[in-house]
Amino acid sequence: MGDAGTGARDRDAEGRARSARPRDGLGRPLPYGAPGVERQPEGVVRTPQQTVAEAQALLDAGKPFHAHEVFEDAWKSGPEAERTLWRGLAQLAVGLTHAARGNVTGGARLLRRGAGAVEEWAAGGGERRPYGIDVDGLGRWARELAGRVEGGAGSVEAKGEAPRLRASR
Repeated sequence: MGDAGTGARDRDAEGRARSARPRDGLGRPLPYGAPGVERQPEGVVRTPQQTVAEAQALLDAGKPFHAHEVFEDAWKSGPEAERTLWRGLAQLAVGLTHAARGNVTGGARLLRRGAGAVEEWAAGGGERRPYGIDVDGLGRWARELAGRVEGGAGSVEAKGEAPRLRASR
C-alpha cells in the first residue's frame, strides 16, 4: 500500500501505478482502511454477451464507474471494428458516474459524447442492436439525461437513472 505522506505509489503486479485506496460505488477514493466497494479486476477478456450482462448488473446496482471498467476491457480487448461501440458505452457509464457525483458539465459532456460514439458506430455500418444492445434507446437516454442534468436537476441517483442496455430485458 502506498503512503500518501511519502509520495510512494501503489503498484499492481505488473508495476503499473494503481491506488490501493478503497473506493465507493461511484469510484471516489475513500480513506485508507475504510470499507469500500470491491473493484472490478482490470484486463478481463469477456465475451460481448458477458460484458453486457456484467455491465448491466453493475449499472442496476448503482455502480456506473465499475460498469465503465467492464466496457473499457471490451474496448481494449475486442475487435478493432467494435472499439467505437465499447468506447461509447464506457463514456455513457462514466458520464452517469459524473452526473451522480454532481459534476454537471463533465457528466453532460460525456453522456453526449458516448451517445455520439454509439450512434456513429451504428451509422458506420454497425448493427442497430449489436449483442442485443439498444443503440438508439441508449442515445435517447443519454441525451435526455444530459439535458436534465444541465437543466438544473443537479446530481442524479445512479441506480435510479441506470439505462437498459438491451431493450427487451
